[in-house]
Amino acid sequence: MEIAEIKQAIENGIPNAEVQVAGEGCNARVLVISPEFEGKNKLAQQRMVYACMGDKIATGEVHALSIKSFTPEQWEAHPDKENVL
Repeated sequence: MEIAEIKQAIENGIPNAEVQVAGEGCNARVLVISPEFEGKNKLAQQRMVYACMGDKIATGEVHALSIKSFTPEQWEAHPDKENVL
């Protein structure tokens, strides 16, 4: 799966998300910033991101997905934005 496809799948699944993707298609690192994460713990946020991938993980099209998720407020306060991915 191409990086652009991963980015598009997450943007389609999480409204108003800002998404950055790095790595290779089968082993990707994603940064997702969305107001949809408000009031949700990190596990719930990650589940939201995984849900966007449909069966791509189950089929092995995406082997590993490392997720960093933030609300806009959390991202604004993050001290090291340059080294998140």
